[in-house]
Amino acid sequence: MPEVPTEAGDDGATSEDEPQAAYEEVIWLSTLKAANRMGITTRTLYRFIDRGDLPAYRFGRVIRLRLSDVDRFVEQCKVEPGSLEHLYPEARLTELDDDPETVDDD
Repeated sequence: MPEVPTEAGDDGATSEDEPQAAYEEVIWLSTLKAANRMGITTRTLYRFIDRGDLPAYRFGRVIRLRLSDVDRFVEQCKVEPGSLEHLYPEARLTELDDDPETVDDD
């Protein structure tokens, strides 16, 4: 009597033998939801998309963004400490004036 495979296809291969495709469920965001998640206007979001900074996808007349792409973009925009001194040079000069170690003794 022939052996009948259990939980398998016609060839007798079990589900453990079948290659599993790595499937990542994609969560799509509208431009409004993506902009709200980032705390920016949709106009700014469209500028990021148009410059190629943030990937987006057009499905007919609708533009969608992947949640994972939005989160990755936000992380790439993280400000490194000490990188904003150019925005407040006068404050840096005041700190140096108040520092006792930088006072010239004549």
